[in-house]
Amino acid sequence: MHMADALLAPAVAGTMYLCSGAATGYSIKKVRALNEPEKIPVMGVMGAFVFAAQMINFTIPGTGSSGHLCGGMLLSAILGPEAGFLTMIGVLLIQCLLFADGGILALGANVWNMAFYGCFLGGMVIWSRMMKKGMSKRKIMAASVIGCILTLQLGALSVSLETLASGVTELPFGIFVGVMQPIHLAIGLVEGLITAAVLIFIYEARPKMLWRYEPSGQTEGKFSQRKTVGILAVTALVIGGLFSLAASALPDGLEWSMEKVSGSTELTAAGEAYETAAKIQETTALLPDYGFKTGESAAGTSFSGIIGAVVVIGLCVLCCYGLKLFKRKKQKEEAV
Repeated sequence: MHMADALLAPAVAGTMYLCSGAATGYSIKKVRALNEPEKIPVMGVMGAFVFAAQMINFTIPGTGSSGHLCGGMLLSAILGPEAGFLTMIGVLLIQCLLFADGGILALGANVWNMAFYGCFLGGMVIWSRMMKKGMSKRKIMAASVIGCILTLQLGALSVSLETLASGVTELPFGIFVGVMQPIHLAIGLVEGLITAAVLIFIYEARPKMLWRYEPSGQTEGKFSQRKTVGILAVTALVIGGLFSLAASALPDGLEWSMEKVSGSTELTAAGEAYETAAKIQETTALLPDYGFKTGESAAGTSFSGIIGAVVVIGLCVLCCYGLKLFKRKKQKEEAV
């Protein structure tokens, strides 16, 4: 559901930057106050995991469309809403600048549509309340599916409202929203099942890694945190470098909806703001569309998946230290 710049008027794009910026400032303040430095490697690895997972578009049977994981609900269930939101920003920023996935003008809107709802509504409201009286596999499954469906529906609705406010006449609001909501309902269901599978694995492997987990006589889990994070890191690299080759070539939910309404998956917009953004992105996008500039190849896709995951890890860790989100504090080393 990465929006291109042509879908937004500069004024709407600026407004969404302000909204996402306010949520970012709030998140930084909250994460600093919590001061949980043990989350730093988890933020990096889970950011890489979401990046790699988003490369795999899954087919929605009988529609001619595909979808991919958003990841906000997954990150917030592990890291908490604020740290999850900051991690999602890292993922979306790398996708935008390095791979030209989503426009630069549209980045603020993409952060709001794909990260804000999943992390704050999905995590702070749905996940937090459902886990209030104890955690279980059944609750994890229910929270994941409900959270992903609801937050993706809100994200899809926001896309429609943003295009309406931008005056994109090729996508009349009534028709566009009528197409966007049903397809993202199906995508949200699949994302919910994937999210539940990952969270249930962590629940069995290292339940203390899940946000809002409270021990109630259950064991520490099958693995240490270091081993669990290591498994997730390797999985992210395998997904990005290998499984991404099997991604569906069908248009995603947004592109499919645009094609149904306007007859095209791409719209154009003229103006200095669009030209400037395009020039910047052309310079920064070393691997446009997740491949080499010389042409499409399996090697380019695999390389993009691995490099992207590594860069996301590096960005998340560097930002944590650069913004001084966490202070060093003495802790006993966890048994491996």
